[in-house]
Amino acid sequence: MNKNDIAAIRKQFKVDTDLLKVDDIYNVYIKQESSDIYYEESQSFSLLDREQQELFLDNFKKVLGGKLDVKLFEVKFQRQEEGQTDHAQRLLYQALHTDDVVEWKENMQRIALKMVQEIQYDKDMVVTFIRGNYNKTTKRNPDETEIDIRNEVYITPFILCSMNQTELPKRSLVFNFVEREFKSSLLADPVIKLPSPIGGFLFPCFTNNAADVNHILYAAGKANKPDVQFIENVLNGKEIMTAEEDKAVFEEIVKAVIGDEVNSKTLASVYDEINNMLVMEEENEDEDGSSPTLDSKEVERVLKASGVKDVNTEKVESAFQRVIEDKTYEMKASHIVPSYASKSIKISTKVANITISPQDLRYVRQVNYNGKRCLLIEVEEDTMIEGFKLLPEELLE
Repeated sequence: MNKNDIAAIRKQFKVDTDLLKVDDIYNVYIKQESSDIYYEESQSFSLLDREQQELFLDNFKKVLGGKLDVKLFEVKFQRQEEGQTDHAQRLLYQALHTDDVVEWKENMQRIALKMVQEIQYDKDMVVTFIRGNYNKTTKRNPDETEIDIRNEVYITPFILCSMNQTELPKRSLVFNFVEREFKSSLLADPVIKLPSPIGGFLFPCFTNNAADVNHILYAAGKANKPDVQFIENVLNGKEIMTAEEDKAVFEEIVKAVIGDEVNSKTLASVYDEINNMLVMEEENEDEDGSSPTLDSKEVERVLKASGVKDVNTEKVESAFQRVIEDKTYEMKASHIVPSYASKSIKISTKVANITISPQDLRYVRQVNYNGKRCLLIEVEEDTMIEGFKLLPEELLE
């Protein structure tokens, strides 16, 4: 899936839309440090009152919130072993296509049991499964009306899971209007924290309006903190790389090729080259929302185009092998380059911390002045400090 696919389906998690319909909902309550299901409830989503529907739909939208490879990860399923009956892909596929509500519920129950048997949670949990259909309209022509565009749609059946912790309400003082007196609240029912899901998934993934049952979209609770045990043991997914890890791999590969010292002009050129790949992808009319990648050949090209000397194929492939143990590994360009829309580069010194945009990195240099290392920043306008204009000083006497 790409960011456009995710954004499109997220918009439809709302009451009274004809483009997304939730048919069934199955809730499971799991006690902390338990290895069994404490309570379960399955019913038609339409039987919930409107307020409950709105709460759940807001929760499902939050599950799909966040950036790809930061909070959302497209995970490829592991190969199913012969005779394996509890493989997540198998259970989800069967549940997606059965007309028997009991069979749907039983398959989701088996996934929930895998959760409690593989992972011991330190708080009570509520796991919610839904299944329904997402209808995506075909590409709209300028002369089509709102009614016309719904004449032809791509229909994608889906299953979504949301995981939420619970907490007991805090004791408080309340005023009782019936008895006209102040009392301490006696509420003891746990509150399900629907506004802040700690994980979940969407099955299947879909790209270019086609379902991809070999991948599942996993949602982490925190940025760059996927639950590896959940992915591998519950979802039976393969190992993934976060955007943060991808960036670290790129940095180590570059260091292995050119060393760990670089001037600002070269670093700025490297970022510019990679950013140009992203810009060209966005300007492409057939752009599908996916990010261009850098393999060993692209890394070699980027470094040569940035003015780095003594770069060759053997050096770069050797660096890939040394760092990631895979000469064919590919990194997403969007993971590597800092944001060009903000001051995303941080320069840290003992004296001060400075943030600048990647395109301005070439105006920053480290120089020696009177035997001391200094940071030199080229500016085109007056420098203001606490409302005062800074006087220029001549470095060379």
